[in-house]
Amino acid sequence: MKLLALDTSSEGCSAALLTDGELSERFELAPRGHTRLLMPMVRELLAERGLVPADLDALAFARGPGSFTGVRIATGVVQGLAWGLEIPVVPVSSLRAVAFGAIDTFNLADGQGIAVAFDARMGEVYWGCFAASGGLPEPLRDEQVCPPDSVLLPDGHDPWFGVGPGWQYRSQMPSAVSDRVATVDETLLLRASWVARLAEVDLARGQSVPAEQAQPVYIRDEVTWKKLPGR
Repeated sequence: MKLLALDTSSEGCSAALLTDGELSERFELAPRGHTRLLMPMVRELLAERGLVPADLDALAFARGPGSFTGVRIATGVVQGLAWGLEIPVVPVSSLRAVAFGAIDTFNLADGQGIAVAFDARMGEVYWGCFAASGGLPEPLRDEQVCPPDSVLLPDGHDPWFGVGPGWQYRSQMPSAVSDRVATVDETLLLRASWVARLAEVDLARGQSVPAEQAQPVYIRDEVTWKKLPGR
């Protein structure tokens, strides 16, 4: 099975190729370089394995939440490739992928809770709560966007592990949340390799979609802008 995964939903830009269990990746921290970097990364990964796009069996992408512009870049590339190649797409939650990265990077035990927070701007965070189970993140509640002082943790799974740039707002979170989090890593950024690993599992579960259904998930349905005085 040959699966290509992409992520442009955060400050990092990355592509990963999973070929019969062997994973290779390109990653670069480039907040404004996604459009310039993504396709060269894809071409390099395919060339390394002596493959062409027609050899791919499936595509995957980080569907959000995250940067609105970034999420749309990966979505557009994946949709275009999927249409032309007539292969399925696996959309993967960006929050879930970072939770998987925490499990993999820090070797978290089953039952450990992972609270993922991204900076959603406008004084809010994207928030997702997961539990480690067999090396995979299992969602404990719906993902949401809210002010830091409104985040909540489900009962159990103590102590929690906090990951993602949104934890820079820890001081604004309720003490009922921050006191239950033993360790925080604000530096963990999403990588396409984590998207690929989750997509492999989801594909085996039959959780793929055709190109036209590969849609971004913003969580925030409406962007509210403050009007300038007199406008």
